Amino acid sequence: MEHVTQIKLIVRVIPNSSKTEVAEEKENFLKIRLKACPRKGKANAELIKFLAKKYKVSKSQVEITKGLTSKNKLVKISS
Repeated sequence: MEHVTQIKLIVRVIPNSSKTEVAEEKENFLKIRLKACPRKGKANAELIKFLAKKYKVSKSQVEITKGLTSKNKLVKISS
């Protein structure tokens, strides 16, 4: 039986930045600058792609569980 681990993060996003990067990192908190604009889910899609790459998981393993339309989000990452 496979053991599934989950990470829950509080993420504050800053859209429309010059590049996508981690601006601040603490134990369960990330502040992330996103190049994408917050319209039509573009920033959320870029956040999921960025976090999947950072934590070496597939995009389907990254889920925004709270704050889809907010700068403050709760993200669950399964591995």
